[in-house]
Amino acid sequence: MTGQPDGAVAVKASPVARPEPRLLVPALIFIALVVAAVASLGTPLITSVATSFHVSLGSAQWSLTVSLLSGAVATPVLGRLGAGPHRRATILATLAVVVAGSALTVLPLPFAWLLAGRAAQGVGLGLTALMMGVARDHLPEERSAAVISLISVVSIIGAGVGYPLAALLAELGGVRAAYGLGLAVTAAALLTAWRSMPEAPEGRSARVDVTGAVVLAAALLLVLFLAGERDLWSRHLAVAAGLAVVTVVLLCVWVVVELRSTAPLVDVRAVRHPTVAGANLAMFVGGIGMYLLLTLVTRYAQTPHGAGYGFGLTTFVAGLVLVPFSVLGFVAGKLTPRVRTRIADPLLLAGSAVVVGAGFALFAAARSNLAELFAAMGVLGFGVGGFSAAMPGVILAATPKNETSSAMSFNYVVRSVGYSLGSATGGLILTAGTGPGHLFPDDSSYTTAALVGIGAMAITMLTSLALARRSVSGTNP
Repeated sequence: MTGQPDGAVAVKASPVARPEPRLLVPALIFIALVVAAVASLGTPLITSVATSFHVSLGSAQWSLTVSLLSGAVATPVLGRLGAGPHRRATILATLAVVVAGSALTVLPLPFAWLLAGRAAQGVGLGLTALMMGVARDHLPEERSAAVISLISVVSIIGAGVGYPLAALLAELGGVRAAYGLGLAVTAAALLTAWRSMPEAPEGRSARVDVTGAVVLAAALLLVLFLAGERDLWSRHLAVAAGLAVVTVVLLCVWVVVELRSTAPLVDVRAVRHPTVAGANLAMFVGGIGMYLLLTLVTRYAQTPHGAGYGFGLTTFVAGLVLVPFSVLGFVAGKLTPRVRTRIADPLLLAGSAVVVGAGFALFAAARSNLAELFAAMGVLGFGVGGFSAAMPGVILAATPKNETSSAMSFNYVVRSVGYSLGSATGGLILTAGTGPGHLFPDDSSYTTAALVGIGAMAITMLTSLALARRSVSGTNP
């Protein structure tokens, strides 16, 4: 009598527990790494795209910007879909879109089709939060926390993996060969997901707030446009300021729409929780600082000797400067789960912000030889890895389990905007430091940008310490 019910229960539970953890965890990490690396392929290929398609560098820049934009918009939408019963189908459909977009970047089509393909590739950035949701639902609690931290880390270091490989392929076989790498790995990711992704637990439901998605898309488009069009700020300040005001208005309208919606794209009320709000603020300001240093170092390394500084590195060799960033970022991500048993996540955020600030200080004080740039990137990678690994713990501690994907999706939108503003900030400072008739900025402008980065990381550290104090007071009677 007891055997039949037990068997029935086992059969019913099999869709959720089907994949073995040893197969599921590598799949989650691999997919997160692939979508991050493919989205970053545009970074080292901007010059090659401009040459191959006979467009301006400003137009070629959109081969990167459009993927960031589509990723920022898709992330909360996929996060909401991932909170529902069709998470597996959502993951597979999204990867199919990414593969189709990758094919468009490889085929001999006009520039507009390349942009369409890059937009489709960027949609994959929304899968990172879904990978975290799968880990939290289908792994033991202690194991899931470590895996979620690692997913967060590889979503950052993926850029460091994709950059040198894409640059090498571009030098050997042209821009189509570099994008061919994206097609190969995204196809592998789709196959991996099809074989390993489990169904969502029963009892889930989710609807997408279409109005909220449209308003958010418009606001993020303006944010990324203002971040990428540096000449607009220097030549048409009034227009740029007007668009900035429109952006703020759209974001306010979006918040109102989300508060009134019965199925919000992002649970704004949950985001207003002091811990979650503080973590997102730390992510935003910290993201500005982290990407600022990444931008400074890669640009400095490629500046020709004729400018009086720099190393004149090719795109591929400059990409190798990111290797210490990726390696030490991964090391920090692996160490963080062990350290979390002794140190609270907000304190880890604060400590990681200090490490990133040290990277800025090292770059400001010593950049006369290539080894010093490698050292600065290694310090940056270690700090970013620790920061990224600790961030999910801070947010998920105040988030219901069924809202994991949605909560982390919003955090990744904040991160994307922060990274975009960090890149733009570096460009604006270096542009301001470029004298009339000069092609390259003064060396001192890099020091100025580094000092701005130190200030950003100081704000991040103070915000994280405030979170730590709140956490301690919340545990005390």
